[in-house]
Amino acid sequence: MNTVLLIIIVITCITSYIGFQQPELFHKYKFEVGAIQRRKEYLRILSAGFLHGDFMHLLFNMYTLYIFAPIAIIGFGIGGFLIIYLGSIILGNLFCLYVYKNVPFYSAIGASGGVSGILFAAVALAPNDIQIWFIPGFAFGAIYFGYSVYMMLNPRANDNIGHAAHLGGAFFGLVYAVASYPEFAMQNALFIGIMALPLIYLAYEIFINKKIG
Repeated sequence: MNTVLLIIIVITCITSYIGFQQPELFHKYKFEVGAIQRRKEYLRILSAGFLHGDFMHLLFNMYTLYIFAPIAIIGFGIGGFLIIYLGSIILGNLFCLYVYKNVPFYSAIGASGGVSGILFAAVALAPNDIQIWFIPGFAFGAIYFGYSVYMMLNPRANDNIGHAAHLGGAFFGLVYAVASYPEFAMQNALFIGIMALPLIYLAYEIFINKKIG
């Protein structure tokens, strides 16, 4: 495993575990619209990406990162990987801030934005060379985001997962990949399009139907 990737996973696991044990720190650093808007606590936009709601949430995100990150590192280098991961967390949470700007009590946590960015960037380069449980990478991506879209459109009380961050993070990773390797994007346009269908539907619900926010 790449050293930088290992460091990110270890830091995320440690900070998430601390958050499990210390609710006051968890609430201090999670993403929360009201705290960011009123008290200008902008650190939450990044720190929320290193907290998780429970062990399953943490495991799923770190496992997905572990699977897709090596391809992103090979394709974009360590610097590119860090730009995609951290940039996707930030943009994903900024998108959450936009979507829920009129819902000050909205809060969320998780590395989903960063993981989504890495997933989209990696699969944009090699949609048929990645398999998870014998499922092609682009199909796994479609299922992953389909679930995120469903949860975002059908919120549950105390969910505390930034499903909106999936869209913002995925967008950042995809744009970065397309800008870095436009020739690969053209070759894999069909697979990218299939994977992006849930995101397109979510964009329709947000900007056309005004269903969220």
